[in-house]
Amino acid sequence: QVELVESGGGLVQAGGSLRLSCADRKRTVSTYAMGWFRQAPGKEREFVATVSWSGDIIYYADSVKGRFTISREKAKTTVYLQMSSLKPEDTAVYYCAADLSTTTMRGPSIRHWGQGTQVTVSS
Repeated sequence: QVELVESGGGLVQAGGSLRLSCADRKRTVSTYAMGWFRQAPGKEREFVATVSWSGDIIYYADSVKGRFTISREKAKTTVYLQMSSLKPEDTAVYYCAADLSTTTMRGPSIRHWGQGTQVTVSS
């Protein structure tokens, strides 16, 4: 079983930074790719970033490249999303996810999801 729990969301002014964390409480995702998606009000959920189990393969959505950094701690069961230069359009519920590979993490069906954490960027 996988149990993903996000933390670190909140309210921040435009230009500010936040760091999201996602931990697998069951500590079973060490060989899975992990990543982040987000869903803004009235919009579909969209891919943000993903990192392979080893940490050496990373993909970002074009909208966050150069501003967001995804990383994974050594035990491989916690993933972080460092968000900088935040914009009001980054406002969304951010979801942690896990799946077999960074390829499937960018596909249509993801195996495991967290409950989400709200990020609000004020202008």
